[in-house]
Amino acid sequence: MSLVEFKDVYKIYKMGEVTINAVEGVSFNIEQGEFCVVVGASGAGKTTVLNILGGMDTCTKGSIIVGGRDISKLKDKQLIEYRRFDIGFVFQFYNLVQNLTVKENVELATQICKNPLDIDETIEAVGLSERSRNFPAQLSGGEQQRVAIARALVCDPEVILLDEPLGALDLKLRKSMQIELKEIQQNSQKTFIYVTHDQEEALTMSDTVIVMNNGVVEQVGSPEDIYNEPVNAFVADFIGEANILNGTMLGDCRVEILGKQLECVDKGFGENTPVDVVIRPEDIEITTPEKGQLAGTVVKSTFKGVHYEMSVMCGKCEILIHSTTSAEIGSQIGMRVIPFNIQIMNKLLPFYNNEIKVTVSSANEDENTFSFEFEDETIEVPNHYFKEGTKLKIILPPDALSLAGDGNGDLTDLYIESVIYKGEHNEIILESDTRKWLMLSDTDEQVATYVPLSFDFDKAKFEVLSDKED
Repeated sequence: MSLVEFKDVYKIYKMGEVTINAVEGVSFNIEQGEFCVVVGASGAGKTTVLNILGGMDTCTKGSIIVGGRDISKLKDKQLIEYRRFDIGFVFQFYNLVQNLTVKENVELATQICKNPLDIDETIEAVGLSERSRNFPAQLSGGEQQRVAIARALVCDPEVILLDEPLGALDLKLRKSMQIELKEIQQNSQKTFIYVTHDQEEALTMSDTVIVMNNGVVEQVGSPEDIYNEPVNAFVADFIGEANILNGTMLGDCRVEILGKQLECVDKGFGENTPVDVVIRPEDIEITTPEKGQLAGTVVKSTFKGVHYEMSVMCGKCEILIHSTTSAEIGSQIGMRVIPFNIQIMNKLLPFYNNEIKVTVSSANEDENTFSFEFEDETIEVPNHYFKEGTKLKIILPPDALSLAGDGNGDLTDLYIESVIYKGEHNEIILESDTRKWLMLSDTDEQVATYVPLSFDFDKAKFEVLSDKED
């Protein structure tokens, strides 16, 4: 049995008439002694998961099993005891008592423990024996964080939860602490569950990575699996750098991208199926244009120390390459990728068009307009006329959607779920009250923000399903 099990967990917040699904159907298992990293952008739900597991919040639905006990059923005194004895917490800003020494800060935690570990041995385990008499102000940021870790370890909890504990440190110290924290976890054999938005931390320290987005778990796996075998474009884009291109699966082991047919190793997608194709920059070999599967023009080349980072325009599509050899800006090159390094995945949305079914609520033949009600909004359609009562299917291709610059869109307060660069443009997935929308944009937008959306009905296709005379 796993030490920690999340089973179909939901957390719903209600603020007046507004309902927020912070966590939706989250399920995963964590083994004893594992270093598990929960990673995601702001608003992904990772901190909510940590708070529920730490007993600081409760789930709306589902169960959380820790050490064989369902903590979602604990009440009052039992929940307090669980927080004190079974869980250790390490916060981003240390929460040390400034007028107490290192040893006194660790000792303070033992006052609420059942069977605390030896204080001096715990301080030694985090490498602070020589600093045990120092006060927090006399310590570096990394040393203060180690005191916070020792304070969690000394109570000998089953699970230690870490909420972005390295976020307040500078880059060099953060990288050093990643290695130290992993060593502390391995030496203590404790189960660490670590929340971060930093993809490098997720790959560097973890045994298991849980990738979250918009309240759901997108993928659970080892760092290698997450990086090399992402389940969708969101994971591929969020973890590491990637070329994510629109493609068509022609059949088993055959995909078309940028007008060229390439061999791959993936099967089971059917024939002529729209897919997302992921190629990591380091997996592209530079060759002559004649020998390349694809050819393009180098428009940028930057030396990164270990490799050159090059941007290559293949038609209108930008492709990123990491290579130990450089090509001159303006030169024509060929690009080759072995089949194993071409990853095929289903699209985040199973359609290109945004289809809605509506009924014409009012119409003006003289002005050549009509209106319909949708998601509590009245939307007016210019330059088109259908009589009142007509039932329509309206198909809005992705390029018919745009963010309303003046703030007054056809729909308001749509949630940006993901932004994925596809070489030519960003594919943006937005969520409204009843559905998700796919939009194309040449500008970057901020994930987990709310925006107004406008429709260009001149690009739409209208299909009459019935009129009121039927």
